Order: sequence, then structure tokens, then C-alpha cells
Amino acid sequence: MEFYTEEYFMKEALKQAKIAFDANEVPVGAIVVSNNTIISRAYNQTEMLNDATAHAEMLALSSAFNFLGAKYLMDCTLYVTLEPCLMCAGACYWSKIGKIVIAAPDTKRGFSLLNSNVLHPKTIIKYGVCDDEASTLLTTFFKNKR
Repeated sequence: MEFYTEEYFMKEALKQAKIAFDANEVPVGAIVVSNNTIISRAYNQTEMLNDATAHAEMLALSSAFNFLGAKYLMDCTLYVTLEPCLMCAGACYWSKIGKIVIAAPDTKRGFSLLNSNVLHPKTIIKYGVCDDEASTLLTTFFKNKR
């Protein structure tokens, strides 16, 4: 039995999304993994930091760059609970991230709605890992807002 599965790592990203939920932030979490080791963890902090760019993906990428002391993440995987927006997809492009694993699609603002070629051509993308759990967390958050 393999311990370090995509589901295992996505559940770690979901833990970050739950922290965001509890902090009254849109519940999106992200982690960056290198060699089966989590090198960064982040969750949305736009309200807390009063910064529209403080998305989970942006914070996780910045932390991963700092951890590795490098500007490229070619051998890393980003696990994120919601499909990245165009801004975050652009950051992923410039990071040359090797793989992105996405739980839930973003049918309103996801990058794939605008142009599926915004990621680096070598970046592998996978959708649907722990989709139900991520979608439920987001739906509950927005229902509570209404």
C-alpha cells in the first residue's frame, strides 16, 4: 500500500481549506510537494491580509520558492482544493510547476474557462481528487454567507 497518494496530499490541502473556512476566508487550501515531502502549506488569506492576491496557491508557491531557494518548481506538485484563477495559473506558468492536482473545478472563475493554454506546456494537470469534500466545503461556506 502506497502511503503518499494523491488523495493523501489532497487531504492535507483540504486541512488548509478548513483553516480558511474557520477564519471566514473562502475555503481554498494548497500545498506544494517535492519528493513526497510537503514543502509548503497555505490557505486563502485575502481578508486577513487585506490583499486580493493572497490566494492559497500564490502563498504556497512563494513559500515553496523560499524553501527550495529557487524560482522554478519543475519537480514539484501543487495540490489545490479549487481550480486556480487566471492570476494563480499565471504564477504556476512562471514557476514551471511540474504537476497540478485540483480537487474541484471553478465553474465561475477557473483558468480553464478562459484559456486552457495558460499553464506551462510541460505542466501535467489532474482534476477530481477529493472533489466531493472540496465542493461541499465551498458550498457550505457560501450558503452560510447568504
